[in-house]
Amino acid sequence: MAECDLALLEIIKNGFEAIADEMAIILMRTAHSPIVRDAMDFSTALCDANGENIAQGLTTPMHLGSFYDAMKHLMKQYEGDIADGDVFIGNDPYLASGQHLPDIYVVRPIFFEDELCGWAATIAHHVDVGGLVPGSNSLSATSIHQEGLRLPFLKLVSAGVPDRAIHSIIAANVRTPDLVLPDIAAQCAAVEAGTRSLHEMLRRYGRERIRRYTIALHDYAEKLARAAISAIADGCYTFEDHIDGLGDCPEPVVFRLKLQISGDEVVADWTGTSAQVAGGINAPLSFCKSNVYAALRSVMGDDVPNCHGYTRPIRVIAPEGTVLNCTYPAACGGRGITGYRIVDCMFGALADCLPDRVAADGAGGSTLPSFSGRQRGKTFVFSECIMGVWGATSQHDGQEGVPHMASNQANVPIEIIEADYPIRIEEYAIAPDTAGAGRYRGGLGITRAYRILQDDVYFGVRSDKVRYPPYGLFGGGTGAPTVNILQVDGHEQVLPAMPTQPIILNTGDVFHHTMAGGGGYGLPHERAPQMVLDDVLDEKISIQTAARDYGVVITPDHVIDENATRSQRLILSGAKQ
Repeated sequence: MAECDLALLEIIKNGFEAIADEMAIILMRTAHSPIVRDAMDFSTALCDANGENIAQGLTTPMHLGSFYDAMKHLMKQYEGDIADGDVFIGNDPYLASGQHLPDIYVVRPIFFEDELCGWAATIAHHVDVGGLVPGSNSLSATSIHQEGLRLPFLKLVSAGVPDRAIHSIIAANVRTPDLVLPDIAAQCAAVEAGTRSLHEMLRRYGRERIRRYTIALHDYAEKLARAAISAIADGCYTFEDHIDGLGDCPEPVVFRLKLQISGDEVVADWTGTSAQVAGGINAPLSFCKSNVYAALRSVMGDDVPNCHGYTRPIRVIAPEGTVLNCTYPAACGGRGITGYRIVDCMFGALADCLPDRVAADGAGGSTLPSFSGRQRGKTFVFSECIMGVWGATSQHDGQEGVPHMASNQANVPIEIIEADYPIRIEEYAIAPDTAGAGRYRGGLGITRAYRILQDDVYFGVRSDKVRYPPYGLFGGGTGAPTVNILQVDGHEQVLPAMPTQPIILNTGDVFHHTMAGGGGYGLPHERAPQMVLDDVLDEKISIQTAARDYGVVITPDHVIDENATRSQRLILSGAKQ
């Protein structure tokens, strides 16, 4: 690490982070679509002149580690043709190192005194980019060509002059140009703000000092990351997990991880993971790496800077042609579920060496319902990311109503949905008796019910954890599985995790989703009886569950029967031996 003033390094690091967060706030406050403005499915980063992250906005971890690959692609494509005032746009996994087509990069080079000094970068999930289905998350797509508008990196603005043709092409290919184009404008506003703020820092500290301290920041992050990895016992830690699969007769998608810790370096080897599938859940390599980085960063200390330097000791192996390193023309629209499972596998492996630093399995990431139809003479598309449930840890119960750690997103407020779309939310609640039992129990599943208020509404959903519910750790119980139910004309139909056939809903139909409950941590009969009683009083578990899973016998007037509890717990402890 180059010699520098550590106090000034901290000041400059915080300055970079403030810029990335300012970009995130501007994007959120100026976006038009609920999935960006309310669900916060976007990310921002400030990069150095080499395209390496020097700061990340407090946004979506599964996005953030992929910026570097996209920047490398962009800089190679436009080598010798990058000018002050340019703004680039791209989304294609194969032509722009993108993630999936709804996630559009908008990036601006930052020049100061005629020299390229950095990049302001954003990525946002757009509500629709065309393709087979509204929302552009087609699980049945077998090719990227079916998924929507593909954009290699293009100059949306060239030396300060907007290219109106690109705007026209986008508007003609998406179902909701009234949302997509304003959201792109919000991204443009964010990168403009990032440029302006980095200029202020360059004027204050000077171009050469900023350059030197940027190098020092990467080196410092690498040093801290290597120290954190060195604190983990050397060894090969393995884990296997699954995605339920696609359609009515799903074939499980298998994830196999070997996590090799050797001194101050780590290798995440995914050899043995399922081959890419004929459906929209394949992930590009950049997305796989991003999720591995996010999982490892989460078990490092808070003091590690969120810049490219911390990723240097980490290597990812994912064979080409697998679901974690798909090859053209594999479809990627629903690849988010794959990213969640990458992180879950990482935590499963890390539980063997860092049992106090990881949680039991949660709900497996967001559920993504999509609704579309015609309203007031134009097409509407509503998608949201339903969050979320965590598994328990060695210190506390699992949490409810929180995002998967790889996403950092939010549920769209009910008032926004009902004001803008022909949908009524009839239930939004915590589902009792869904948590995995344990010394600390998992979080309870989230229930959300959508009643349709007009005819001819397209519906699709991407969920998981129906067949493979969340696992517990160290004797903790499994959480309840996900349940998707359609109520049509008074009849109930249970849906698979990821239906691939088109579904049309009409007035009065209801989609009822209950998210999986989190896994438990530790043996259930070691849970404090008072905590079990508190859960019964809070209607989180039933009296029957208290006795069956925890061995705590509670009378109808809500008093712990201590003698019966002692006897029941002896039975449970004997069964566990």
